[in-house]
Amino acid sequence: MAELTYNQGLDTRQSGRLELLKEFWRYFSENRGAVIGLIFFVVIIIIAVFADLIAPHLPNHQYRDAFLQPPFWQEGGSVKFILGTDAVGRDMLSRLIHGARYSLFIGCVVVSLALIVGVSLGLIAGFFRGWIDTTIMRLMDIVLSFPSLLLALVLVAILGPSLVNAMIAIAIVQQPHYVRLTRAAVMGEMSKDYVTAARVIGVRRLRLMFVTILPNCMAPLIVQAALSFSTAILDAAALGFLGMGAQPPTPEWGTMLAEAREFILRAWWVVTFPGCAILFTVLAINLMGDGLRDALDPKLKSS
Repeated sequence: MAELTYNQGLDTRQSGRLELLKEFWRYFSENRGAVIGLIFFVVIIIIAVFADLIAPHLPNHQYRDAFLQPPFWQEGGSVKFILGTDAVGRDMLSRLIHGARYSLFIGCVVVSLALIVGVSLGLIAGFFRGWIDTTIMRLMDIVLSFPSLLLALVLVAILGPSLVNAMIAIAIVQQPHYVRLTRAAVMGEMSKDYVTAARVIGVRRLRLMFVTILPNCMAPLIVQAALSFSTAILDAAALGFLGMGAQPPTPEWGTMLAEAREFILRAWWVVTFPGCAILFTVLAINLMGDGLRDALDPKLKSS
């Protein structure tokens, strides 16, 4: 009887996946901001993938006769440099296009690291409980007790200023959110009938954790991953601005802002365009995350 219940549960989940996808898109598309954010994010991905083809110039090539040249619509500008040049004659548009590649790479790496480690720890804590749960959660509480950017700065100072170390530090800072979400979701699923049936028929522990329980806990984790993506870009930009992230001449948006600080008053474009790139990218991802929350949260669906 338990085996029949377990198999019926698997068949039901498989047959309902297509309907779930249709229902997901229906709820997601009702949020116009989320759709706009998704379109903008897809455009950023395309720009990042084809940056070498789209960019009119090499990101680090210096034009000695065009220092701090303004955008083409301003007096003294040129269509050769549509968004102007920086203090050493590098094309701003080309650096912004290549900077999209770095920002998306940072977001993907940070979210992947935080998601893999955080979900694994949260799954272990929620499944085994007892002293294992207590130990893991107290460690996460310690990490959460520090301001996130301050902790990231300390970690990068210990590891050394670089883009790789900045990504590792941001992933460590974001990890507790995944641990807490996963633990709560696992504890909610442990009392369900399909988990009891799987235990009765002798499903192995690892299969029970990662194949039976984990897929049913993914909805809040997907939303958290989308929102963490934008947080990772912001934190990386902040570390780059403080000189602890990507190092010059890397065309990373935060590093571009740091290099342009002394020219804010006399060359507005070297600060405005990287800042707008960060602003609109983070805004698009947050809007998309709100749409994912609306589409995946049963409470919001019912309301």
